Amino acid sequence: MQFPTDCRYTKDHEWIKLNGTTATIGITDFAQSELGDIVYLDINTVGKNLAAEAVFGTVEAVKTVSDLFLPMAGTISEVNPALAANPELVNSDPYGEGWMVKVTVDNVADFENLMTSEAYANLVH
Repeated sequence: MQFPTDCRYTKDHEWIKLNGTTATIGITDFAQSELGDIVYLDINTVGKNLAAEAVFGTVEAVKTVSDLFLPMAGTISEVNPALAANPELVNSDPYGEGWMVKVTVDNVADFENLMTSEAYANLVH
């Protein structure tokens, strides 16, 4: 199971990678393995400013549908266009091609309040 050290994590199993004021967000390797085969993503929040922990969309797997929670407050600027035709990218490459949204964050300092890869690994083991 992967826990890249350049990401931060939430108790809800989202990861976030910060580049200036732009954050890339997805679900963790652990989350995709628990969900099983992902068949559809419903994210229609582009252009919306959302609070931290607000629901920004849903992910549908063969087993279940789960809400997706925003790790940091900000405005959704982009949804990964590749996921419309290939939602399974979330299963095969959760930290790379399977990213879900890009967000312009309200306060970059909030990044430090999220779990490190070590803390997240301890949570799921």
